[in-house]
Order: sequence, then C-alpha cells, then structure tokens
Amino acid sequence: MSTIEIAPLTPDRWSDFEAVMGPRGGAGGCWCMLWRLRKRDFDALKGDGNRDAMRSVVEAGPPPGLLAYDGGSCVGWISVAPRADFPRLETSRVMQPVDDTPVWSVSCFLIAKGHRRRGVGVALLEAACAFAKAHGATVVEGYPVAPGKDGYPDTYAWTGYDSVFRRAGFAEVARRSATRPIMRRSV
Repeated sequence: MSTIEIAPLTPDRWSDFEAVMGPRGGAGGCWCMLWRLRKRDFDALKGDGNRDAMRSVVEAGPPPGLLAYDGGSCVGWISVAPRADFPRLETSRVMQPVDDTPVWSVSCFLIAKGHRRRGVGVALLEAACAFAKAHGATVVEGYPVAPGKDGYPDTYAWTGYDSVFRRAGFAEVARRSATRPIMRRSV
C-alpha cells in the first residue's frame, strides 16, 4: 500500500467525501449525520437531506473530520469533533459521558472496501488525535465495537473496532455494553 495521506474535509474536498461515502451515503443514507442530529431529525433527512446537512456543516467549518488518501484516491473518512457537536450521544444509554472531562469524539469511520485491514483506520485515528490536539483538545474519545467473534460485518463497525483504537494508543475507560467500550487517549 502507498503512503496514506490525511487531509481535513473542507469544501474543496467535498467531491472526495462523496466518492468515499458512495451512492448510498455511507450506511444507508447517513452521510455521517447520525450523531449530529436528534433521531427524528435524522430520520426525516435520511438520504439526500443528510447529505445536504453534512455539506452545510462542511461549508460552515471547522472541518468535521478527516479524509484518507492512497495514491490520490480518497479511501477513508473519520468524523472527529468536540462531543458537544454530537447531541445524539447524549441520548445513548451506552455512550453517556464517563465524567466531566471535555472530550473530542470520534463518532464514525468509513474505509473503502479494498483498503480495510491495511492500517488506514489507525492512520486516521492518529491524525484525528493530532487534529483534535491542534484545536485545543486534551482527550479524544471513541465508541468502537468489540464484537467478540470473527466475521463481524464491517458495515456494522462504522464506529470502528476496539482493536484499531488500541493500536492507536487508546485505552478502555468504561463499558456499559458487552460489545461497546468507551475508549480514550490523552493528546
């Protein structure tokens, strides 16, 4: 694999984001808006509405995440922003705040099919931590899956795998579900 390059999602990179999201907009029309909207708003916008909502987030700035490139092709996405940018996390029984520490949250990954299990996720997490630190973060938090079995479908691991977070230096700080740890890394 070529060297992975990482860049913030800015308006001039919108077409790259669309390309990596694919025609369905990631997981069934999500466009990475699931955690940014209340459930009823997300459901009402599913598909094109969520795409338009994410485009508005990108155009308003700051960048809502990072894109990974391999040889000029966009092959990955990670959403990273202050936890307050993801109001739906507050309504999740499993992902309630661990404590009063202000954190930046990694809420979503999307790695192109041919680039999975090749280090893109770790590269994105490392870059997300550096990006968050550059914007004043001291702690980055994620909500990966810990499937506990082989053959877990990647399409259901859109918050990432715990093993990828561990390789990027994250440690588990809470677990309210057998398959969903909350992991943190100081930056």
